[in-house]
Amino acid sequence: MTTPVISIIAIVARDGAIGRGGDQPFHIREDFRRFKALTTGKPIVMGRKTFEALPSGALPGRRNIVITRNPAWSAPEVETVRSIEEAVAMCAGVEEIMIIGGGEIYRQAMPVADRLYITAVDAPVPDADTFFPDVDPSQWSLSESSEDFVDPRSGAAYRFTNYDRIGGQT
Repeated sequence: MTTPVISIIAIVARDGAIGRGGDQPFHIREDFRRFKALTTGKPIVMGRKTFEALPSGALPGRRNIVITRNPAWSAPEVETVRSIEEAVAMCAGVEEIMIIGGGEIYRQAMPVADRLYITAVDAPVPDADTFFPDVDPSQWSLSESSEDFVDPRSGAAYRFTNYDRIGGQT
């Protein structure tokens, strides 16, 4: 049985911001397209608050796994677990597991992650309340970076980047 690649996917502002008031600070159409392309057909793992921020509940075409401390919490088309480790264990045999947020789940997943898919937005979010963990350059290598794009709605510049763990299985 193969060990799944554990990947984190996030949209991150220049100052590390990923959230503001229970929502992500940027809604870039091309980022949503990339997210859908990278996650469809794969298990996605998220925290309860991230799940509750989704506009229509469970994301279609993906196995939705929610980490929660509340054993009574449930939602349609969702499996619940209590930890990253439990989520990974229940996905044995898949090629890739996608960790989709939020901040605390990213922090817990960083030590076990093999790959990062980051949409890097070249803008600060002064009123942010949730941040992505630091990407330590001694542990991560930039493996791919797109050209710079500009979001026509917000005017924010962004680029798609991929990082692989140095010495990891990716």
